[in-house]
Amino acid sequence: MQREVQTVWNNCLRVLQEIVPEASYKTWFEPIVPVRMQGSVLTIQVPSEFFYEWLEENFVHALRKALDYAIGRDGQLEYSIVVDQGNAQNRPIAVNMPTTKNPQSSKPDNVSPDILRSPFQLKDLDSLTLDSYLNPSYTFDNYVEGDCNRLARNAGHAVASRPGLTSFNPLMIYGGVGLGKTHLVQAIGNFVKNNNQDKFVLYVTSEKFTNQFLNAIKSDSLRDFNQFYMQVDVLVIDDVQFLQKKEKTQDIFFHIFNHLHQSGKQIIMTSDRPPTALGGLDDRLLSRFKWGLTTDLQTPDLETRIAIIQKKLVAEGVYIDDSVIEYLAHSINTNVRELEGVVVSLMAQASLNRRDIDLELAKMTLRNIVVNDEKEITIDTVQEMVADFYNVTIADLKSKSRKREVVHPRQVAMYLAKEMTELSLKSIGYHFGGRDHSTVIHAIQLVNDLIKEKAEIREEIAKLKGYFK
Repeated sequence: MQREVQTVWNNCLRVLQEIVPEASYKTWFEPIVPVRMQGSVLTIQVPSEFFYEWLEENFVHALRKALDYAIGRDGQLEYSIVVDQGNAQNRPIAVNMPTTKNPQSSKPDNVSPDILRSPFQLKDLDSLTLDSYLNPSYTFDNYVEGDCNRLARNAGHAVASRPGLTSFNPLMIYGGVGLGKTHLVQAIGNFVKNNNQDKFVLYVTSEKFTNQFLNAIKSDSLRDFNQFYMQVDVLVIDDVQFLQKKEKTQDIFFHIFNHLHQSGKQIIMTSDRPPTALGGLDDRLLSRFKWGLTTDLQTPDLETRIAIIQKKLVAEGVYIDDSVIEYLAHSINTNVRELEGVVVSLMAQASLNRRDIDLELAKMTLRNIVVNDEKEITIDTVQEMVADFYNVTIADLKSKSRKREVVHPRQVAMYLAKEMTELSLKSIGYHFGGRDHSTVIHAIQLVNDLIKEKAEIREEIAKLKGYFK
């Protein structure tokens, strides 16, 4: 029996690994223990009530797809929630809760019954299904606006309000990994779906589109594939850069694009780079990408990062001190996904360890997440190394002291922080007692001058840099 439940859960995990980001998978699914399998009901044990609520709020669609694959459409999920960890003498106490949500695919009212009955959709997991594939948690309400995304967000809202009727058709949104492209385009899709019941909205990745096309060729159902896509009112296609060098897929997408655009249907796309930098795409397809509006998403500034953290915490009903929020915002400046991942992990750590979220827990969580196989260098490691090298304390580096034996190590630490990390000048100043960026610039320039002028300083800096390798 235990072997059977473990096999079912392993099959679920295979699906979850494909559709859940790696960091989220490790945080929320690796700690789960399969308990039993009775009929079509799978019981899994989770460490806390918070854990259970988070899964129900954020991963219920992913779990549904996993159950469909591992058990079938009749598969059900039950949670065994640990409410007392127990000790050496007493076993842990758990309570069982059924899943509170059971999302089913909904039939778009305006899609032809012939298409819905087509065997093409039922071949395998990569075939067309009746779902819009929109994550309902992606909305404009929880999308934090800032200078980094204002144009894209406003254009997206305009398109959502009047799909196919604005000059922003197609709407192309590009930017680096984790900057919120998928959130924004799915927010557009959800807005249209919720306010225009007669419109069929479809979100699909370019990879899934390609797999569907290949399946259609193999199953001799290319006509069904075309008919299905040509009835879509709002097509959201993610990561079009992956269409590069796929000539046949580009060709079919070109014809679908033309039909939808000429029919006044809305097309929304994302890419990791602007159309001009998309090599390996047909020129006629690239020219159509430029018909509407192309706008980018940039790395969020400090104020936007703070707002993102605050929004996430409010949504979860969690309060943490402003100093912790500032520390996180200053320490993670790469992308929104990493920032949100750190916040989620921080809440999970607090729940699992049954402790308040404070600065110490934030630093520990950051070390566990940010550190990679190549030993990521953080502002904390720079300060620790410099303080140890010059025989001062980290508190000295952050203090207002003007003593030379403190000022020089502080300036060196600022210089190395700029050299060895990706933090902005403003964030470096924050970690040194809240100094402004002009102070950091002065320190960096001074150390640069000393390196050129004095051999002993060059040796000091070289030795310090050597410690980080």
